[in-house]
Amino acid sequence: IHGGGRGKAGGIRMARTLEEVATLAQEMIGMRLVTPQTGPAGKCASLLYVVEGTEIAQEFYLSLLVDRRCARLTFVLSKEGGMGIEELASRAPEKIFSVSVNPAMGLQPFHVRSLAQFLGLKEEHLPPFTSIVEGVCRGFTQLDCELIEINPLVLTPQGQLLAIDAKIVLEDNAFFRHPQREEMRDPSQDNPLETQARQLGINYIKLDGNIGCMFNGAGLAMATMDLLHLLGGRPANFLDVGAGASGPQIGEALRILLTDGDVKGVLVNIFGGMIRCDLIAQSLVEILGQHRPCVPIVVRLVGNAAKKGYQILRDAPIPLEIAMNLEEAARKIVRAVQVPSNPQGEM
Repeated sequence: IHGGGRGKAGGIRMARTLEEVATLAQEMIGMRLVTPQTGPAGKCASLLYVVEGTEIAQEFYLSLLVDRRCARLTFVLSKEGGMGIEELASRAPEKIFSVSVNPAMGLQPFHVRSLAQFLGLKEEHLPPFTSIVEGVCRGFTQLDCELIEINPLVLTPQGQLLAIDAKIVLEDNAFFRHPQREEMRDPSQDNPLETQARQLGINYIKLDGNIGCMFNGAGLAMATMDLLHLLGGRPANFLDVGAGASGPQIGEALRILLTDGDVKGVLVNIFGGMIRCDLIAQSLVEILGQHRPCVPIVVRLVGNAAKKGYQILRDAPIPLEIAMNLEEAARKIVRAVQVPSNPQGEM
């Protein structure tokens, strides 16, 4: 599944015989795993990875990520690998060690020695450990990753260093440089609404609230979501149609929001810059005419042709409210979702 924490959820089992492999496989394939990284709905396991068991003398945690505070790639290590690394980081931060790599210098031998020294590795372990660290760093940059995590990296009783489990998170914004990745995509692990939005060129992320949100521009999106939280509302999604969205994209984005069963109200907050607000309004009217909403909808427009856009909304025979500024819009939708909506769409 696309999510960590599988072990505690029953997604990792030990089999001693082929018969046990068959029995456990029947139990595990098709099971729904709920972990801290999947959300309450969990994810269904459709594939099973069978690997040889490994004798373990010691477990470590090793990862490489982008530390945005210092704008560098940073290795993060712990002498305690395996399950519960997140709890360890919050409970005992002194057991977590990090080394940042200057992008102008790249990975240097002293970086590797610092990492090995923290883990307490012997001199004979340095060559294989160096190979692992260099491979992680090379793979991170060549594949355009957000995260490479080896957990656990184990030392066997025979003195071998092995990466027996790993996770790689790829940077979505770099997919255009790696078209072959589309063949690796597993649609069963994606939220269906996120898949639809991606096909339309819309940035959509499902959240756990009940207010469907549509905006154009990440800055406007974050300001809107912050204000909703401040007023006691909970966004059901992040949906950024972009500054240059077309009318059809706007309509399809609204349709995605209305098909989300968790959405109890919709806030549309659009700044007309590259796109005209009257075209936005017309698209909203058309899609709402096709899908009569049974949840309250609040629309705020500002910028290019906003007055004309508001007039189109006022003249349309559809149930929605308009707001002249962001605070008014946010207060209206937060108040509206606290009151049960009329199934006929009358607010």
